[in-house]
Amino acid sequence: MDINPPKCIDIYYINFLIAVSNVFSCTEAARCYPNVANAPSHDSFTRLLQRQPPDTESLWKEVKNYVKPEEGCLIVDDSTLDKPYAEEMAFVRRMWSGKHHRTVKGISLVTLVWTDGKTVIPIDFRIYNIDVDDKTKNDHFRDMLDKAEERGFKPEFVLFDTWYASVKNLKAIRKKKWHFLTRLKSNRLVNPDNKGNVPLETVDIPPKGRVVHLKAYGFVKVFRIVSKDGDTQHWVTDVQEMDEAEREDLAKKSWKIEEYHRGIKQFCGVEKCQARKEESQRAHIMFSLRAFFRLELQRIKSGISWFEGAIKI
Repeated sequence: MDINPPKCIDIYYINFLIAVSNVFSCTEAARCYPNVANAPSHDSFTRLLQRQPPDTESLWKEVKNYVKPEEGCLIVDDSTLDKPYAEEMAFVRRMWSGKHHRTVKGISLVTLVWTDGKTVIPIDFRIYNIDVDDKTKNDHFRDMLDKAEERGFKPEFVLFDTWYASVKNLKAIRKKKWHFLTRLKSNRLVNPDNKGNVPLETVDIPPKGRVVHLKAYGFVKVFRIVSKDGDTQHWVTDVQEMDEAEREDLAKKSWKIEEYHRGIKQFCGVEKCQARKEESQRAHIMFSLRAFFRLELQRIKSGISWFEGAIKI
């Protein structure tokens, strides 16, 4: 028996996300589609979102030929997708937003990206939904690194923020024989001189860094960076020979994931899905990341910014 193919396929929705800037709905997607025979209706777009598998394989399938698994860095971070007016929408909860500096309603998206310092490519993501799957953000962190290892990644470094710098996460990276650079809170306990553990903020750290013993982990090298306004950051790595120049270079690369967050929000509509169902929200996020990937390729190949690329693609 012949089965009629779906009228709406992935690329239709991805192109819609790249082309529009305000309203992101299946009705709007259908309205924006060219006026041709058998154009997909809003119901076709709705069914497209609802039939997507819950894993992230379609993202990986699209990006895998554009990354170098044994080169570059992996970066993990999360971002809050604002949903201020959401009522009974899947994945939405109240959480802290670094953007707003207060608790807001939103969806917490945890992403793993690959970068060579020039381009940034999302390779995996998870949606924080602890009431359903009983997984913390740190669980998602380790799950995505496990999946990356399964896919053949052997990164030069794994880069991440303070939130993910738990001993359990650091040991998980060490078990893979990978290296890391992250930041530590100033109250983390270290032993600098074999005389006992003290808060990191009390340790004398020269500009070239200092090797100390991190409680429950082992020997690491720490750097103290003080900004012009007096803000202090403590960076740590398992590579004891690292110098300040290499630390600074890796720190700059770690900011690539912030560029990614800005891109998916400003140019790919990742926050704007109006659907309430879990499968539709997850699919919309997936398509937004795939839309970002296309804009990033366009930027690298042509030198055209995301803003110009979103207009021209």
